[in-house]
Amino acid sequence: MAHSPYKQPSTKQIEDAYALAKERYAALGVDADNAINILSTIPISLHCWQGDDVGGFEDPERGLSGGIMATGNYRGKARSIAELRADLDRAYSLIPGDHRLNLHAIYLDTDQKVARNEIQPEHFAGWVEWAKAGNHGIDFNPTLFSHPLADDGFTLASYDAGIRQFWIEHCIACREIGAYFGKELGTPSITNVWIPDGFKDTPVDRGTPRLLLKESLDKVFEKPLDPAHNRDAVESKLFGLGAESYTVGSHEFYLGYAVANQKILCLDAGHFHPTETISDKISAVLTFLDEILLHVSRGVRWDSDHVVTLSDDLRAITEEIVRGGYIGRVHIGLDFFDASINRIAAWSIGTRNALRGLLLGLLEPHDHLRELERNGDYTARLALLEELKGLPFGAVWDYHCLRQEVPVGIAYLNEIRGYEESVLSKRG
Repeated sequence: MAHSPYKQPSTKQIEDAYALAKERYAALGVDADNAINILSTIPISLHCWQGDDVGGFEDPERGLSGGIMATGNYRGKARSIAELRADLDRAYSLIPGDHRLNLHAIYLDTDQKVARNEIQPEHFAGWVEWAKAGNHGIDFNPTLFSHPLADDGFTLASYDAGIRQFWIEHCIACREIGAYFGKELGTPSITNVWIPDGFKDTPVDRGTPRLLLKESLDKVFEKPLDPAHNRDAVESKLFGLGAESYTVGSHEFYLGYAVANQKILCLDAGHFHPTETISDKISAVLTFLDEILLHVSRGVRWDSDHVVTLSDDLRAITEEIVRGGYIGRVHIGLDFFDASINRIAAWSIGTRNALRGLLLGLLEPHDHLRELERNGDYTARLALLEELKGLPFGAVWDYHCLRQEVPVGIAYLNEIRGYEESVLSKRG
């Protein structure tokens, strides 16, 4: 059944609503113009793997393994790098601002079969050309899953020295590729190491794998790289498929490693217990580290990788970034893969929500709220925070989208439906 297009408000309606919203926020000491000016400078790193369900182009016939699983079979999955880039271009066109790409090593651009420990910058030259054309920075990730040498659940922490060495060489190669991206694009690439290593059942020896992991990481990071080109990050996880009882790279392990070696710590919103939120961890970690990386996703029960919604958890994360003055110290990437809905819509919905969460934080009267808190006036603090929830934030967001020349409101879905009918539906 055909859907009627969603009607976008007129420019006058958007501007009139914004003018009224500005007055409401100004009455509380908030400059809405300044808020959207700041928002326009914050990049989000879109994850390439949403477009093809984490398959990559190294070996399209190989299935996922290593704690990775995408569910659903919605039509239109990207089958080639050209299709993936076209889909990304469409998604970027629906999101206000200039944003980055988060790329995995299995998305190399070459017709040749290349072992993962032998990948070189030349195998990603096509991505640099594409990124320059679209004004995108690129972040990078070694791919330590979906490979025969990861099928037993261990990579950098393997008891097999040969397996460890293979993955050490892969990670070293990925750091060089990250530095290549940073040098070519003029913005540093964050190269983030995540491994699936762990046990399905409770191990007897928890310590040795962590000592092996530390030894491997020390070798991976042994060569200094210019931080203007590459910055290293490490990412923890609570558990994964096949690693339900014990994960070598736990939060405590990587927190210690990052602080001891001054690496960027990656906090993934779906990699902790469902009762935890990473919003409370941000200020704690930034007390000891200069920068952190966030992978923003949405956990549902045991699965961490759902499309980001404007939930209380997301708001807590984005508001903490703004309230703490951490915008320049927190790198924001997305990490979900939903194959049950239109993949361009997943990117667009998730990224627009991350930006809306940041805008909500930017529209708070921070100085006044801090003053109330320091004076012990918790009554007024609570009353003001609750009152802000009813202010016309949506009118500010709509004006921001209008100014950035992207669809306003749900009208972006018209573009997605048109692209699905003209492009995605023809992919089989």
